[in-house]
Amino acid sequence: MVRGVEPVEVKSRQPWVVGVSGASGTPYAAAVLRGLLAAGESVDLVVSRASRLTLLDETGIAFRDAYWREDLREWLARGADGKPGTFRVDVDAVRYWAAGDLAAGPSSGSYPVKGMLIVPASTACVAGVALGLSKDLLQRAASVTLKERRKLVVAVRETPLNGQTLKHLVTLDEAGAVVLPASPAFYAGATHIQDLVDFVAGRVLDAAGVPHQLYRRWEGELGGSRTD
Repeated sequence: MVRGVEPVEVKSRQPWVVGVSGASGTPYAAAVLRGLLAAGESVDLVVSRASRLTLLDETGIAFRDAYWREDLREWLARGADGKPGTFRVDVDAVRYWAAGDLAAGPSSGSYPVKGMLIVPASTACVAGVALGLSKDLLQRAASVTLKERRKLVVAVRETPLNGQTLKHLVTLDEAGAVVLPASPAFYAGATHIQDLVDFVAGRVLDAAGVPHQLYRRWEGELGGSRTD
């Protein structure tokens, strides 16, 4: 029997997985999410259990599975200074996966994604990914990203770093991940905390190859960012 060849249905959605771990730095995650959405990218969002506590502490927002759209919209609307209504963001391109859902799409290599951004990445998250523990969806999705040779950007947010964490970061680098410390620069002429946050978010998007206009790039002119 001769079998016909079925036409392939091309699915257009190919999101970036964004994992938010429990490290301090939820404004970094918010800025990266806004940058991705502004660039027309789709997002699959994973918020770890620990990061919910950090988000509650840093913003007063209780991120709830049943009301994630409302909570995400409120979170992304806030500036780095905590002021509500600073940004207007459409979250229709976001799909949310619970951190405990190990049957979620990003847990499989056959699920089509462009790559993964972990912002911010705690040292516990770094250790879990480096060791391949896959204790939750965030770690599992990162392990899948590495094994499928997709882009993985790890924005580690901790200081100082001990020797064990440094070894874990080297392991991630050797596995193909981009290790990107959340280290703001000042040559872009920052005048507000949001400028410093946007610089780090912009560097994350640079590493992912996503266009943005979050910070002023260096153009080889000393003092070019000064207005005086």
